[in-house]
Amino acid sequence: MKKKQKKKSKPVKLLEYYTACSIVSIVRAIPFRGIKFIGNLLGDILFFMVPKRRDVAIDNLRHAYSGEKDADEINRIARESCRSFIYTFLEIVKFRYLFTGPDVLDKMKSYADNLDGLFNKAKKIHVESGGCIFVTPHLGNWEVLPHVCSVARIPLAIVARPLDNEYLEQLIFSSRTVEGQFIIPKKNALFVLQRTLQKGTSIGMLPDQSTMKGLLVNFFGRPATTTPVPAILATSYKRPVVVVAACRKENNKYEGFVSDPIWPAEEYKSEKEEIMRITQEITRYMESIIRKFPEQYLWMHNRWKTYEGKKEIMS
Repeated sequence: MKKKQKKKSKPVKLLEYYTACSIVSIVRAIPFRGIKFIGNLLGDILFFMVPKRRDVAIDNLRHAYSGEKDADEINRIARESCRSFIYTFLEIVKFRYLFTGPDVLDKMKSYADNLDGLFNKAKKIHVESGGCIFVTPHLGNWEVLPHVCSVARIPLAIVARPLDNEYLEQLIFSSRTVEGQFIIPKKNALFVLQRTLQKGTSIGMLPDQSTMKGLLVNFFGRPATTTPVPAILATSYKRPVVVVAACRKENNKYEGFVSDPIWPAEEYKSEKEEIMRITQEITRYMESIIRKFPEQYLWMHNRWKTYEGKKEIMS
């Protein structure tokens, strides 16, 4: 039987909150070159001092690039992935305060080469579909999506795991309501997501992590359990799924991706097969972007975790 997690006391919660506030203040004051240095340093500490996560990353990469990359290249990508993971969170803090004010669009344009096209494409899909499902992998900076939607005036509901500290939760998520967005708790979210789509609000999800209740689809040549929720919403409400991502380039700018809408078929014989098809197509598009920027993907996550009773069947 799984042990019940002990609730944190108020002093512990407040200590976590004030520690987080201090980190936020420090990061805000440091220029991007500085947080890049800190991200690399902390990422290296993570890589060398947390062998469990490092070994998961290296094993995942060995399987994903079997016969394509040698051991030295795989180790390099795993190390860069750790650095990217830390840098992303530091960067999220910077962007939260940078992307505010009346000139926010000009600020965002200075960090991306193709922003106008992405804005127009995402907005067009949202308007024409009456609300869609945006999905993004843990790649590059996945928190750019809410900022883009805010500037493009796309109403967005974001699926997130609730924190066990209400003070931290307020600190992290308070800016969402200011930007016209709201958070949907990840647990038992399907009913709320359905109502959200019916109201014409788009949904933002990170569906690329392993889940026991997922479907087995092909990801880098191996069966990976993947949530069917985006595909279920798409088939139930005839809304498209759109894969998006924001990846860092060498010129310190971002390259954005907005896929063509993945629509459910007008007619199909089996709803189960259609959900599988859409889930596989989402995963395939994510893989294509990850292959362009493997150093920025979260390889430390046990993406190919196996669960008892799951059949290894892939579409």
